[in-house]
Amino acid sequence: MFADTHLAPYAAQSAQSKGRRFDEPSPASRSEFQRDRDRIIHSTAFRRLEYKTQVFVNHEGDLFRTRLTHSIEVAQIARSIARNLRLNEDLVEAISLAHDLGHTPFGHAGQDALNECMKDYGGFEHNLQSLRVVDTLEERYAAFEGLNLTFESREGILKHCSLTNAKSLGELGERFLQKRQPSLEAQLTNLADEIAYNNHDIDDGLRSGLLTEAQMMEVEFYARFRHQVEKAYPGISGRRAISETIRRMINELISDLIQTSEDRIQQYSPRSIEDVRSLPPMITFSETMRHEAKHLKQFLFQHLYRHYQVNRMSNKAKNTVRDLFSLMMEEPSLVPPDYQVNEPLNGTSEESREYKQARRIADYIAGMTDRYAMREHRRLFQIEEV
Repeated sequence: MFADTHLAPYAAQSAQSKGRRFDEPSPASRSEFQRDRDRIIHSTAFRRLEYKTQVFVNHEGDLFRTRLTHSIEVAQIARSIARNLRLNEDLVEAISLAHDLGHTPFGHAGQDALNECMKDYGGFEHNLQSLRVVDTLEERYAAFEGLNLTFESREGILKHCSLTNAKSLGELGERFLQKRQPSLEAQLTNLADEIAYNNHDIDDGLRSGLLTEAQMMEVEFYARFRHQVEKAYPGISGRRAISETIRRMINELISDLIQTSEDRIQQYSPRSIEDVRSLPPMITFSETMRHEAKHLKQFLFQHLYRHYQVNRMSNKAKNTVRDLFSLMMEEPSLVPPDYQVNEPLNGTSEESREYKQARRIADYIAGMTDRYAMREHRRLFQIEEV
């Protein structure tokens, strides 16, 4: 059993984990959270992230972020912060790599469309779907379904959850009902995710030409560091200037988060992870940085995420998801056998079977990559010459 003696007393300790859904012998050569991380990396769902949209659909360019590269970048940022705060790096890495496993093809456009399709069947939440992936859908082990991750990893993956769904999740859902906090590692990963996607979306937006440097200079947070770069390296321009500016922005966000979190931890003085769960959030930005981050988000929402070219692709993506779901619900025989509900009606109502079929179709669609969803749409809606 690994000892986490270098960690702060309020960090998640591998030896004191709340355990797994199915009992297993402790690993001999790694910690419990390292085992979680390794299982996530070797999962099918993790490999699929390579071809799932971050902002730009996979075929729009080879250099744009995907859900896979985003998850790796989140893990790098989260580990750096965790080391400074003496938190469990293995746990934050596991949560970071798994947090988007339940995302649909085509990013948030696909998620919104699938949630709309599922409105009569319990809806669709990508955080819940990530949990469903690691708890049920992955098929790698003979002794159990899913990846059988620790409670702490599963807690971190479930960033958001409606109260209705929380009631069905047992101990994992209690914090949403009791308004308690997750581990500091989970809180940290949530904000590392925010740091990564805000800044890297700027990079991709500028690379694509949908954003311009002139527009970005309207954002005080970006302009301040761009001026610093120009002063330090007179005449610098192009990709090097942009990359250096974004690097400094990320460093400022990380430094602020570490300092503010250290102050909050000192203020509340938690002595264990259970103290953490009963106290207010302690991993946070300063008020000034929260304001700047909010302004940056608003700018990206208006100028990038709602850019007319992104809207066009998002609209096509939503139509693709809607078409697939509607046709498959109408004709479940078109769905691969593993996703068909063929159980007899004995004791099962037609309504219950329809609900289960909808969920299985949602599992199928959510597991698709961008390019697989486009191919499946062509196969089902177009007659092509052989």
